[in-house]
Amino acid sequence: MQFFQSARRTLLGACVALLAAGTAYAATADAWITTKAKMALLTTEGVSATSVNVDTMNGLVTLHGKIGSDAERQKAEASVREIDGVKSVRNLLQVVPEKRETAVKESDDKVKDRVQTAMKSNAAFKDVTVQSVNSGVVLLAGNVDTLGDHLSAVERAARVPGVKRVATEVQVTGGTE
Repeated sequence: MQFFQSARRTLLGACVALLAAGTAYAATADAWITTKAKMALLTTEGVSATSVNVDTMNGLVTLHGKIGSDAERQKAEASVREIDGVKSVRNLLQVVPEKRETAVKESDDKVKDRVQTAMKSNAAFKDVTVQSVNSGVVLLAGNVDTLGDHLSAVERAARVPGVKRVATEVQVTGGTE
């Protein structure tokens, strides 16, 4: 009888350990999917996703925030669906047309200078360079240590006035955090 109780406790402990390991794995996979989704949204042509939030749970990605048009909404969803590990996408993006503002077009040289200055302000981006700027589309290149640093570099560039979209050839040389 005591043997069965001991075996039962051991089996129960093993189940709890497996459950904890599975939960940790799912959380890591979800964080990876969230980061890749944000990166995809920021680098997809025709999507202005600086006000889009991404949440992931067990491979289910939820997009929420504001976007300028229904076409952007559909493109955002399509770009996230292509990511490995995404089981489904719940698109809660609200279409809110941008206010019509008259804006002076920034010169690509000024935009490039601003983005380079933004990259220099963070040591994690010391090896990131602006390869080119063409009509407000910025191409980043170089190396960063983590996927999180890669996302941060793209987000920082996207927030620079005059940047319409960010393309990236930045390589992650370290871990995935």
